[in-house]
Amino acid sequence: MLIPEDRSRYSRHLLLNEVGEEGQRKLKSAKVLVIGAGGLGCPVLQYLTAAGVGQIGIIDFDVVDESNLQRQVLFDTIDVGKSKALTAREKLEAKNPLIHIEAFDTKLTQENALDLFEKYDLIVDGTDNFATRYLVNDACVITGKPLVYGSIHKFEGQVSVFNYQGGPTYRDVFPTPPDPGVVPSCSEVGVIGVLPGIIGTQQANEALKIILGIGEPLNGTLMIYSALKSDYTKLKISHSELRIPNLTKEEFLSFDYEYFCGIPGHHDGLTKQKFEEILANEFVVDVRESWEKPALNQDNVLNAPLDDLEDYIDQIPRDRKVYVVCQKGGRSKAAIEILEYEHNFDNLINVEGGLLGLV
Repeated sequence: MLIPEDRSRYSRHLLLNEVGEEGQRKLKSAKVLVIGAGGLGCPVLQYLTAAGVGQIGIIDFDVVDESNLQRQVLFDTIDVGKSKALTAREKLEAKNPLIHIEAFDTKLTQENALDLFEKYDLIVDGTDNFATRYLVNDACVITGKPLVYGSIHKFEGQVSVFNYQGGPTYRDVFPTPPDPGVVPSCSEVGVIGVLPGIIGTQQANEALKIILGIGEPLNGTLMIYSALKSDYTKLKISHSELRIPNLTKEEFLSFDYEYFCGIPGHHDGLTKQKFEEILANEFVVDVRESWEKPALNQDNVLNAPLDDLEDYIDQIPRDRKVYVVCQKGGRSKAAIEILEYEHNFDNLINVEGGLLGLV
């Protein structure tokens, strides 16, 4: 039942024939879990909260970093260092005290995903890595939950709806993950600040359409948006014979998602101790920007940002081993390809997984 406060707050919804009182009751009784309270999660959470979705779950084990503030507009400067999930809940409760918000300040894993997903009607994926996306997809398939997918990269974003009314899943579009380093993360290549808002708002819209049973959700359609061109492209997708069969619960619990996605550092990454030995004895090319931390200040480290790599060719030795490093391994791999194919280097070693992959 709608109470007087509901009727006042959601009056513009009640005026819509496609929503009305019945639709608002659907929203009030809906339960949505948002994976990640980052760039995509922030607008999703804000609009689902404003729309009156009755129960919202937030799971995120990260803390607010100053670099997040350029695009994660739910957070403020005073929130730096605080839990994203708990801080998001506090801010969203202030925006709408008529709904219930539960925060899970923990990492989504195979051990907690199925039980958590069972509590909700719909899952919205705001994650930023392939291993978790495959995990979320498989958990949705096992629990029978629709999945609203979104991703962003530099100036481009994608949105789709998976596992809905017998439609395709994430594995139908991406049967196998890209090779490690081929698709660098936002922390490596950047992202225009407004893009998460555009894509996250589209995800919220898809969630509302599914809850209300209106319009045409992006089921079987991958929508691609270019912020530079301000245009949308829609690609039809269907079940793929290339993807692995749906996992059973037992298979899901034992599936190694990090190994499947080839995440360096999970099995064969360098240890911090080994990298310290490399820093002490070998020549290292750091292709990060000079302001990125932690700084590598040793005398045998050349800071040569990837975009300016051509300016440093003559400073890179050819007669000894040279280790190339960045934050996560993507830029260093790209740098090696440039140096090998365009400048005939044959003595380069990529630090797989970058500084963040050290174990």
